[in-house]
Amino acid sequence: MTLKNIKHQFVETLKKLYEPEEIELFFYRCLEQLEQKTKMDFVLNPLAEAREDTGVLWQRYLRDLERERPLQYVLEQAYFYDLTFFVTEGVLIPRPETEELVEWILQTVPADRPLRILDVGTGSGCIAITLAKKLPLAHVTAIDVSEMALEVGAKNAVLNGVEVEWVLQNILDTAALSDCFDVIVSNPPYVRDLEKVEIHNNVKVYEPALALFVPDHNPLLFYRKIAELAAAALLPSGWLFFEINQYLGAETLQLIDAERFEEPELKRDFRDNERMLRAQRKALL
Repeated sequence: MTLKNIKHQFVETLKKLYEPEEIELFFYRCLEQLEQKTKMDFVLNPLAEAREDTGVLWQRYLRDLERERPLQYVLEQAYFYDLTFFVTEGVLIPRPETEELVEWILQTVPADRPLRILDVGTGSGCIAITLAKKLPLAHVTAIDVSEMALEVGAKNAVLNGVEVEWVLQNILDTAALSDCFDVIVSNPPYVRDLEKVEIHNNVKVYEPALALFVPDHNPLLFYRKIAELAAAALLPSGWLFFEINQYLGAETLQLIDAERFEEPELKRDFRDNERMLRAQRKALL
């Protein structure tokens, strides 16, 4: 079958579910992975035949997309902060907002010091691995309650050529962290059950609920716990970073203990939502 015919199949099969631009993106990303061809290759020769060994995979990918399975899970690949990550169901797909959180950390901390960094709820490892890549003097520890997530994270560390310490740990059951850190960062679950109506099916059906949702009556349980642990485990002048629920910025700020942290700060993302929080541990007098 020609690539032009395959593209036509994508358009006709997916047009009731996705916008034309999104369908094009799906097709060209699949083209890169299955045929090792670029968009320009297709434009120059749309009648080129698909490889004999990719026909079944083209159809499988198309069926998965028709079921609204996220493209990143279909391809088992996601891009984050100029790095490539393996992703599968069981870990969240890295998102642009989290890239902004990583950028804020890199703008805040010195790159020429051997920092100790902790990533709480690491998932695919995108935050921990990117920080390890961009801060080569740092010692990065990543914890998660999911063994699968830690396996995915370890695979991504090898893929990106960095070393990260992986720890299986439920942060909600943790009485105290076992070490002290210069930076503690977390993108914990923060979507309330009442907000599920805003979530697309491709997220609700395929991405892990454990990493997404919190009860309406206690939506900040992870932030409260991590802030308490960070108040004791951060070194003087150390930093706490959170990705947060855009609707709960003021409430999250209130969790930060003014006796132990300097003025906490909210930051808006590229969509102008309050999506990040930064606070610094007070230096000892």
